[in-house]
Amino acid sequence: MPLWVKATGKWGSILVIIALVITLLKQLIAFIGFVTGAIKLLIILVFVAVIVGVGFLALRAWNGRKRFEN
Repeated sequence: MPLWVKATGKWGSILVIIALVITLLKQLIAFIGFVTGAIKLLIILVFVAVIVGVGFLALRAWNGRKRFEN
């Protein structure tokens, strides 16, 4: 086997491993971005639900007070 084929095989496999590690890190960063985006959306939805719940309770209390006044 010629020497350049041996050298290419060794360096090629090292470069492939480096490329795979870089690709894995890019995918990991993208996944973390997706998860943080989902958490942000969940926090916003919970906040909106709390605001709507407080509004509903205030409206219910206001309607209940109107009934007792009449």
